[in-house]
Amino acid sequence: MILRLAALAAVVMGLVLFLFFLQLVGKAPWSPPAMRHLRAMKDRAAAPDSVASFSAADFASLPHGRPLAEYARLEQRGVSFEGYVQNLLTSTDGDIHFELAPTRRLPGGPDTVYVTAELTPRWGSGSGPWSFEGLVAALRPNRGGTNVWDTGPRRARVSGWLLYDFQYDAIPGSGPARRGTRLTGWEIHPVTRIEVRDEADSAWREVAR
Repeated sequence: MILRLAALAAVVMGLVLFLFFLQLVGKAPWSPPAMRHLRAMKDRAAAPDSVASFSAADFASLPHGRPLAEYARLEQRGVSFEGYVQNLLTSTDGDIHFELAPTRRLPGGPDTVYVTAELTPRWGSGSGPWSFEGLVAALRPNRGGTNVWDTGPRRARVSGWLLYDFQYDAIPGSGPARRGTRLTGWEIHPVTRIEVRDEADSAWREVAR
């Protein structure tokens, strides 16, 4: 009897955790429209036909706290951002999270305000160069790998879909309150193209998938 009760409790706990996960990623039947829309945008499988170059100021100037119908139109745009990866990490949902700072910092320097980009498993899964270890070697982030690069991160250009992750917009309509925080809830997600700057001939080299 005790074993049966323990097994039943394990099944119930597993079901609760599964339903919590569905709620977290916006796939639960009761998830609100904004969460279901966010999940659909994160799961896009095609690259944008064209991209526009965005600066940190461009990201900061995008609207915040607006209705879904308003910001969803902007999410049909492809954008790129040039910067330096100060941190590279794996998120709980399997995405690889880029913290792209506009300026390079050397080892030991403080983190700065960054723009977020996310590489989803759909785009990076099973890829050597686009695996976490491959990207550490290509981008040389300040944090995220085991090595410390004397010259700091390589200049990178990351392209993909513009996405508004409203969950991270803690200070709508304004910049962050401290250093080392994300600039805005707007981000590049999913990432569909990664390039690094070859300073020897001032050319961009694509990091092939």
